[in-house]
Amino acid sequence: MKFYDRKEEIAVLKRICEQSERSSCFTVMVGRRRIGKTSLLLESVKEQKYLYLFVSRKSEKMLCEQFQKEAMAVLDLRIFGTITAFRDLFEQLMIYAVKEHFTLIIDEFQEFDYVNQTVFSDIQQVWDKYKDSARINFIVCGSIYSLMMKIFENRKEALFGRLTSKLIIKPFPVSVMKEILGDYNSGYTSEDLLCLYLITGGVPKYITLLAEAGAVTATTMLEMVTRADSPFLGEGKDLLVSEFGKDYGTYFSILQLIASGKTMQSEIDSIIGKNTGAYLANLEKEYSLITKNKPMFAKPESRKARWSISDNYLRFWFRFIFPNQSLVELGKHNILREYIRKNYEQYSGLILEKYFRDKIADEERITEIGSYWNNKGENEINIVALNSLDKKAIIAEVKRNHKKINMTILEEKAKTINKDLAEYTVSLRGLSMEDM
Repeated sequence: MKFYDRKEEIAVLKRICEQSERSSCFTVMVGRRRIGKTSLLLESVKEQKYLYLFVSRKSEKMLCEQFQKEAMAVLDLRIFGTITAFRDLFEQLMIYAVKEHFTLIIDEFQEFDYVNQTVFSDIQQVWDKYKDSARINFIVCGSIYSLMMKIFENRKEALFGRLTSKLIIKPFPVSVMKEILGDYNSGYTSEDLLCLYLITGGVPKYITLLAEAGAVTATTMLEMVTRADSPFLGEGKDLLVSEFGKDYGTYFSILQLIASGKTMQSEIDSIIGKNTGAYLANLEKEYSLITKNKPMFAKPESRKARWSISDNYLRFWFRFIFPNQSLVELGKHNILREYIRKNYEQYSGLILEKYFRDKIADEERITEIGSYWNNKGENEINIVALNSLDKKAIIAEVKRNHKKINMTILEEKAKTINKDLAEYTVSLRGLSMEDM
């Protein structure tokens, strides 16, 4: 697949590279697995002198032997003897950067935590020693979000405060998903687009897997996702077990409940059988996997929160794949597919709301977007989008079928929040599959 989008990210990376020709720069890039961090980095430096190192869970000695060979070959760097400690190799690279500007990329940087935890303090010491005289564009990236944040944002960690830039890579926006789907299926329907969004959420690797397999209609996408050799069946577990460690069972149970519609902590607590507040806080703040949704205009101390899984693929996986592991293990992929299709219309209707929130956020001039419901959890409005600068507001009802949208009812609902929108010019919208 050709390289799509990422224009803003590449512009930032090129600006950082230009700055590093005058003074050393230390950048961290984070994002979930499969988001395209490596492709983005290599695309941004393809016309520059760079050294790319990938950290795998080997012994430090074996890694250094591999890295030394790559450094000598790519940079024509002369290193005498065999280096067995990463500190020594990093120092050689920093000394080289005193004379010669280049970009150093270290991928899956957090894996050093398993190789040798002292590597982080070694890097800190060498960086502090040479950064003022070197001209290096040092970029590290990683996909275990919690560990990367710990390494760089915990005050007790050696590398705290050393960064000059931080980039968080997010999925493709709706506009890019449309472009890609159009390239592979010029006659795609709204159902095809919704299914692509529902399964991938804009994650480049997932889109690539589907597109290159020719699964570019809703029917063929669902068939590929559920077939025996599908990488999508085990991807959820592969992504999260390394994040959660020994507590993954509890976290998985909570995520399954949220995906099934149990979105309030009181509901989750009653089913799990204990207070899950700490787990929910970790899922939100440490792992960035769930979002706390409060009704628009709610006070900061409001307890009317509903939780949702931020990542579309994981939301799909915990709704359909994880609860049906027995079907996967028994090879009953046809029954799994049947189960998904039976519940697809209701589930995709909920995802359609998220689609339009993303679409509005991507295309419209807004400062805040969310949903609304009253103290009793009633009088729900699917989308409330505000532009506090121009004092404009969008209030929208979302349905799969446009015939089920009742603008009169939406107008009555909108009146209940008139006092909060007194200064705004309000436009009402009915959004359906026809508006995708």
